[in-house]
Amino acid sequence: MKKLTLYQVFYIINNKLHIKGKVKKVVEKGISQAVIQRLPRYYRYLGELLENNVERISSSDLSKKMNVTASQIRQDLNNFGGFGQQGYGYNVKYLRTEIGKILGLDGQHGFVIIGAGNLGQALANYASFEKSGFVLKGIFDINPKLKGKKIRGVEIRMMEELKDFINDNFIEIAVLTIPKNNASDIADILAETTIKGIWNFAHTDLKLPKRILVENVHLSESLMRLSYKIGHSEKELSKE
Repeated sequence: MKKLTLYQVFYIINNKLHIKGKVKKVVEKGISQAVIQRLPRYYRYLGELLENNVERISSSDLSKKMNVTASQIRQDLNNFGGFGQQGYGYNVKYLRTEIGKILGLDGQHGFVIIGAGNLGQALANYASFEKSGFVLKGIFDINPKLKGKKIRGVEIRMMEELKDFINDNFIEIAVLTIPKNNASDIADILAETTIKGIWNFAHTDLKLPKRILVENVHLSESLMRLSYKIGHSEKELSKE
């Protein structure tokens, strides 16, 4: 299974469950995974431009910031209607808003964290999720000593409450920050809920119904890829 970012999970959810208008055209055209993978980057860079009070930008100037060719940017955005005007470029605020809609970020999405250890607490404290519409609704753990404690105002609950909590609170994503030995059992519980996507930090692959989308995040693999790039970069430099 290909790895997806959290934004990409919501792009797919948005297209499957909220098909309308421009989004419907996207589904019908069958946008490539490569384009989808670049959408969160556009969204992030456009956000930075807004913070710097940039109102409009050309594909050429945007390409310099993103290290993507201007032609590629135009091709990517033309999949969704283009958004630009000849001689003017792109309205930064409008373009970011439209990409946000395509990614499914034009509404709020409730999520829960399962596993209140170091990683789970770090994610719970990451306030930037809320800026993109991802709202932490609950945190769950098996340790009774953590019951009732709060992280940024969100209460830690026990696992026996998980299924009812998800179904009663319209939770769309579950974030798994638990040991891999427990992940399969938790996945079985989640399969019986209305959950739509799982952000899986457990070092194991999950067997779930096709309706549930999964993003597997293996931190050690990411570090290994960086190690590979460093090694090969050093070899290339030594040839020069």
